[in-house]
Amino acid sequence: MPLDAMNDISDDALLVLFANGDRAAARALTLRLTPRVLAHAQRLLGNPAEAEDVAQEAMLRLWKVAPDWRQGEAKVTTWLYRVVANLCTDRLRKGRALPLEAAPEPVDTACGPAAALQGAARADALQRALGRLPERQRQAVVLRHLEDLGNPDIAGIMDISVEAVESLLARGRRALAAELAGRRAELGFADEQE
Repeated sequence: MPLDAMNDISDDALLVLFANGDRAAARALTLRLTPRVLAHAQRLLGNPAEAEDVAQEAMLRLWKVAPDWRQGEAKVTTWLYRVVANLCTDRLRKGRALPLEAAPEPVDTACGPAAALQGAARADALQRALGRLPERQRQAVVLRHLEDLGNPDIAGIMDISVEAVESLLARGRRALAAELAGRRAELGFADEQE
């Protein structure tokens, strides 16, 4: 089956097709999920090289569980985000991640130099502020506000209640707001409405 024809097939169905030997299904699922997994790992670790390793390991684990996958028990993305979060937690605990200052900032070629510098400063400020949050708060904030997942999905990924997610999000937002409050003018938010 051509890749274009697989755009409308669910992640669960693609995983089952892969488990039954369909290489095109594996390719379609890889192309669909790897960018999301990589971005999530990058946000949690702040290190592109470590994030690539985590994303690769997470996808390998997905392929290993494919033959035993039970449709309907969990969404593939929820399972995968949880694996990524656990792998990132393991790496952070081992202290293998480089300091945030060592991570290069991506260059946005679609805008002018001033806008690119301001965007980079904003991204750096956010990444540094996220890095100062406790691990669980950072994970909840990243999943909710950067990965755009709902609270029930986050609860499943983090293996906690929805109420605990809401509490982590509230504390994380307050801490981020306090951390960034004194930098509004520096980051170019002084002229924007609050």
